[in-house]
Amino acid sequence: MRILGSIAALAAAVFMTASAAEAAPSALAKACAKDIKSVCADVKPGGGKLKACVKDHFSDLSTDCQIAIVKAAAVGRACKADMKQFCGDVKPGKGAKAECLKSHAAELSDGCKDALAKAEAGNK
Repeated sequence: MRILGSIAALAAAVFMTASAAEAAPSALAKACAKDIKSVCADVKPGGGKLKACVKDHFSDLSTDCQIAIVKAAAVGRACKADMKQFCGDVKPGKGAKAECLKSHAAELSDGCKDALAKAEAGNK
């Protein structure tokens, strides 16, 4: 279970290095759990170490994991301003930021809505 928490933390880092993070961590966790466990098994989360390991070993990750990371990063970039505007005061963890974005779905920018829809469509 600790590895899933680490992957969620990685998702946070990858999405946009801080904020739009939790938009789809479960998809990233599902796609990358085994890869990160094998490639970065000796890395203790914290201080950006896990993110650095994944970045250094990106080409060693499975195609599904690579795609999930790229999608997560795209959502993070597209939703960065929305996350700051609507959810800037929400503490990360346990999907809180994702829930915040969902609660503001009608107010999100078109770019963020599109990125979220594309990411969701690719996860089905």
